Amino acid sequence: MALTKEQKDSVVAEVTELLKTSKMTVLCEYKGLSVAQAQELRKGAIADGSRVKVVKNRLLRHAASQLENFKDLDLSEYTGQIMYIFNPEDEVAAAKLAAQFGKKNPELKLVAAFSDEGVLIGQDEAKALAALPNRQEMLGMLINTLKAPARGVISGLSGNLGGLVEALEAKAS
Repeated sequence: MALTKEQKDSVVAEVTELLKTSKMTVLCEYKGLSVAQAQELRKGAIADGSRVKVVKNRLLRHAASQLENFKDLDLSEYTGQIMYIFNPEDEVAAAKLAAQFGKKNPELKLVAAFSDEGVLIGQDEAKALAALPNRQEMLGMLINTLKAPARGVISGLSGNLGGLVEALEAKAS
């Protein structure tokens, strides 16, 4: 069923807002994906703060053309059944979600991505992006790196102090 002009305007407004707030937008082909699989993908997206949207490519291009960052973005080569995954919080979460879901469901293929600055990232780069650690994992790695020297000092001191206590006990007896 064709959309009315008002419905199209509503979709364009919604997608424009998603593009404004998203740090990274991922494009996926979903030909052959069942409704149950799509629902499973949407649940996974909600869990990591992403939003999955199936929009006519023409309407997404129209929404992108209304934003300064995306005016020069050329998405004309991406045709067919394209699903868009938006994430306002994490640059790699949407790509990671698509790549992990695509491993279990080969009907979903990660095609490309573009950043909030309007930089188009090809399929190979998008897959490499999906392999990067997400924001939470990076923070955990940073905290562990910062804690490592203190942990080493404490271990060294406790070992030396333990040896000193043992030596004093041996001398006292």
